[in-house]
Amino acid sequence: MCDTFVAMPDATADGSVLFGKNSDRPSDEGQRMVRFPAAGHPPGATVRCTYIDIPQVRQTHAVLLSRPVWMWGAEMGANGHGVVIGNEAVWTTEPLGPPALLGMDLVRLGLERGATARAALDAMTGLLEALGQGGACAEADPGFAYHNSFLIADPTEAWVLETAGRHWAAQRIARGTRNISNALTIREDYELCSAGVAARGRIDFAATFSAAPADPPAYSRQACGARLLAGHAGRITPEAMMAILRDHDGGICMHGMFATTASMVSRLVGPDEHEHWATGRPHPCANPFVPFGVEEAVAVPA
Repeated sequence: MCDTFVAMPDATADGSVLFGKNSDRPSDEGQRMVRFPAAGHPPGATVRCTYIDIPQVRQTHAVLLSRPVWMWGAEMGANGHGVVIGNEAVWTTEPLGPPALLGMDLVRLGLERGATARAALDAMTGLLEALGQGGACAEADPGFAYHNSFLIADPTEAWVLETAGRHWAAQRIARGTRNISNALTIREDYELCSAGVAARGRIDFAATFSAAPADPPAYSRQACGARLLAGHAGRITPEAMMAILRDHDGGICMHGMFATTASMVSRLVGPDEHEHWATGRPHPCANPFVPFGVEEAVAVPA
């Protein structure tokens, strides 16, 4: 469930970075677009995530989030510096941990704490290694839990971050297109990794940690999404990204007990020039993408 896409400047019609995501979750679960302003926080402050309290940072950035109504974190979102993040459920050979950070919590934390894609990646991986991930990922199903992968982008670069428990690997994307669905995709082609992965030497991350075979079949949503991106390469627009999110042939626009409950597209040009459109409602095939803005960031008081 879920599909996340990015197109770098050489693949878009106007040289921007384009991001898109469908959030696929239980069909009866509400998801809303919400904003939180930039804020300063006193030393020693904590923040309550979905299941645990963690230390708060001195400053958090303004964020726009597509957020399941019952949780603290978000399926996808943007901040006032033009950083966007979306996550995917993945199933790995690592055991599921006790309640800790959800992948959706890490999305929000990366946006609140990272003024660039790399800074968001560093914040997320630091928290993951220190605190772990775990807990029920659906309000009405305490047994539904998973690990996470992420696509993080800003106006200059993107990163795919894939995790298995507290292990992780990250691959930088500077050109072309990239998409992730619900499987690990990083092989030996990662730029950064956790200490636990580094201790094993250069490994095939997906083959090592995937619970299923690491090569997705040609009919998978991931393979379909890659073909759709490739079909528009060099001329991808926000409208083309929206059309990809509406695709039914490959199952990207999902209907059923699990359904596409919200969708988002972002156009990133610079730290102060970014646009975001979201449905805030199920099924992008039936509901329009509406423009949303992010409040400006403010400095922390001295």
